[in-house]
Amino acid sequence: MNTDFYAVLGVARTATDDEIKKAYRRLAREHHPDANPDDASSEERFKEVQLAYEVLRDPERRERYDRYGVDGFRNAGPDDQFGFGQMGNIGDLFEAFFGSGIFGGTTSGRGVRRGNDAETAIELDFAEAVFGAQRDVRVRLAVPCATCGASGAAPGTSPTTCSTCGGVGEVRRVRQSILGQMVTASPCPRCGGTGQEIASPCPDCRGEGRRTEERSYTVDVPAGVDHGNTLRLSGRGHAGGHGAPAGDLFVHVRVRPHAVFRRDGLNLIDDLHIAMTQAALGTTLVYETLDTTEELVIPHGTQSGKLITLKGRGVPRVDGRGRGDIIVHLIVDTPADLSREQDELLRQLAVQRGEEVSEPRHGLFSRFRSATK
Repeated sequence: MNTDFYAVLGVARTATDDEIKKAYRRLAREHHPDANPDDASSEERFKEVQLAYEVLRDPERRERYDRYGVDGFRNAGPDDQFGFGQMGNIGDLFEAFFGSGIFGGTTSGRGVRRGNDAETAIELDFAEAVFGAQRDVRVRLAVPCATCGASGAAPGTSPTTCSTCGGVGEVRRVRQSILGQMVTASPCPRCGGTGQEIASPCPDCRGEGRRTEERSYTVDVPAGVDHGNTLRLSGRGHAGGHGAPAGDLFVHVRVRPHAVFRRDGLNLIDDLHIAMTQAALGTTLVYETLDTTEELVIPHGTQSGKLITLKGRGVPRVDGRGRGDIIVHLIVDTPADLSREQDELLRQLAVQRGEEVSEPRHGLFSRFRSATK
């Protein structure tokens, strides 16, 4: 894993917060696992981008990284303010920021528990799902408490090392069994596994280091998403307790149906009704796709059920590499409301083609003539 976080994001060491955020969003969309299924290299690259962004977006973490590099997060000793002491490798650092699970939060480092993931949903028009869009979502989340700086301690005070576990966050018990001595470890009952005690809890968050607020995020919906897809916003879920990393926000996509097209993978299907005369004689129609106008040529003698394909006019691939097709399914309509003149013309055509048709049924005289034959 590349440990030059500026190089990972492709920005200069003097990059502003906005430049770092823009670079992260671009790379995250490009290498997201949903956009690159079964691509291990993209997944690894996505992890690098996530880790680089988590470090560089935080002013304190960025300053520490600028001074000491990745080693600034290793072997920091018991006073490590970030809780990443005694890390063996970059994988441990990634684990400390993100944990190892998806839903429900995970524990990493000394009692540092990643925040829970959150979920919400957005509804898109059909064309928005095909070509991409931006949607604002509002979610009630646990966020770091601004009053205490997420420490959980009242202003002017600080957490102290747990007197029971000595800051380790767990207690070990030795018991004798038939197999000899067995050592078990469990979260410290006094500090709840944090390794710290709070004598004077923050009045706003009651010692949790976080409180619930409504947050608004802009979701960049990539072109090609489909109904039932889920987008992941890393680090936009519930904040962890006492400054621990936040979980992720999962955005479920719902797509409203279209009046003309239905989707089949990357292809768009249209059941297009045409007149019998158009099918028999052929014609050229002005055809509206989702984003342009095409000439649709109906060949002479077209049969109902014929398929016409418009290449590259369907749904874009999520990775941006090409588009599907529009498949026009032609349905020939037989007229059922002919006038007398139209009926007579068709009968003349039938006579010329030697085709048997039923007798005309226009009025009482026609019915009488049929009955007396």
